Amino acid sequence: VFNAKTAELLSHHQVEIQQKFPKEGWVEQDPMEILKSVHECVEKTCEKLQQLNIDITNIKAIGVSNQRETTVVWDKTTGEPLYNAIVWLDLRTQSTVERLLKKIPGKNKTFFKLRTGLPLSTYFSAVKLRWLLDNVEEIKQAVDDRRAMFGTVDSWLIWSLTGGKHGGVHCTDVTNASRTMLFNIHSLEWDPELCQFFDIPVEILPKVRSSSEIYGLMVCFLKSGALTGVPISGCLGDQSAALVGQMCFQDGQAKNTYGTGCFLLCNTGQKSVFSEHGLLTTIAYKLGRDKPVCYALEGSVAIAGAVVRWLRDNLGILKNSQEVEKLAAEAGTSYGCYFVPAFSGLYAPYWEPSARGIICGLTQFTNKKHIAFAALEAVCFQTREILDAMNKDCGIPLNQLQVDGGMTNNKVLMQLQSDILCIPVVKPSMPETTALGAAMAAGAAEGVGIWSLNPGDLTAVTCERFEPQINPEESEFRYARWKKAVMKSMDWETSEAPSNGKSE
Repeated sequence: VFNAKTAELLSHHQVEIQQKFPKEGWVEQDPMEILKSVHECVEKTCEKLQQLNIDITNIKAIGVSNQRETTVVWDKTTGEPLYNAIVWLDLRTQSTVERLLKKIPGKNKTFFKLRTGLPLSTYFSAVKLRWLLDNVEEIKQAVDDRRAMFGTVDSWLIWSLTGGKHGGVHCTDVTNASRTMLFNIHSLEWDPELCQFFDIPVEILPKVRSSSEIYGLMVCFLKSGALTGVPISGCLGDQSAALVGQMCFQDGQAKNTYGTGCFLLCNTGQKSVFSEHGLLTTIAYKLGRDKPVCYALEGSVAIAGAVVRWLRDNLGILKNSQEVEKLAAEAGTSYGCYFVPAFSGLYAPYWEPSARGIICGLTQFTNKKHIAFAALEAVCFQTREILDAMNKDCGIPLNQLQVDGGMTNNKVLMQLQSDILCIPVVKPSMPETTALGAAMAAGAAEGVGIWSLNPGDLTAVTCERFEPQINPEESEFRYARWKKAVMKSMDWETSEAPSNGKSE
């Protein structure tokens, strides 16, 4: 909850959502657990506000932000999900992608890029939805019976929170729609030819709206009933929300969010710029029904914070995520060890699903501290690759990088990032910029009007700056070694090989 005049964070609560890995390369979440976590966070945040003697009837609008490509299909008559949510970095659709590529002249991955801004990849929702329609009997049946609804997580939440099976609103916003691969980013409509290509029925898709308008009213689920009737009036995919929360409203302003993955977005204003270097063209925001749409160039890295979770949960070399900073600081260097965390293949700028994670340059001297350092360095090198691509596409090199997200609390990581980029890294003192962006969109909506987005009214944010501390030659040497490691991670997985030694 934010103060609309000062953008100050008043109260918050968070809950970690369980990831399920039912098979190699599969990543799922339970949509009911996602919904319950929202209920719990709202409940607890309101309790904290009451303890601060803030009247919760002062909450005038609600914004929604979400991981973008994660795909949910549910039954509109029962209000229940028909399958777990397939998470954005899930790889089960690799064979679906290969099958679809055969339908494209010259198997060209970028065939639809001018319309969607995206290459054909396991990453986007259309292929996940195609997999569900091909493989889940309940979903096929629900589509035939006209009971099925598809949405990214924002649609599932808005529908559920505005009444669900009792008249819930089935909508999404342009930023989330632009990540499905079914949406034309110029006409701002579902594209009939794309729906036909993926063989997806248009009637299961949500209505596409701007990122800032009243979609519907909250139907009460709190014990106190306090938020009943409050408009849900902001909706932005998480990376767009962070761009808005970082106030990157001018052409050429960019931010990098360090979450599960890493996402660097550069605002390109009202013109869509198409990358020659493996970046995506995406919708940054459309802050009102009658407001212009703004575009962004985006570089996506699949594994950032997830590498720390992996060191903790899979290797057990960390007790908790905070420990990685301490271990890396004690090492002070990776001692020639390089880590390429291509657990889900490589995203930008390679789009290489066959890559897999490797740790190389090991010697008898290497210990867990060096591996922790190499893991943090990997996040920074991946960001550097994207920044290089962006500088080439935009023609104007960034002179500083604005950062946000959970991992930015790690000072070792932020200093490393500045060293590897050879430019300052600037971090707002309030790291919850994604939530702030959603709140700004909600508060600025027509009919709510409690938040001004005029540049003159935006409060200056206090920041922490990290300046480069190593010489550029050393930085370049380490970066070149890292790129050599990336080459070794490529072409690891072939779809012909029987999985886990057994033929299917």
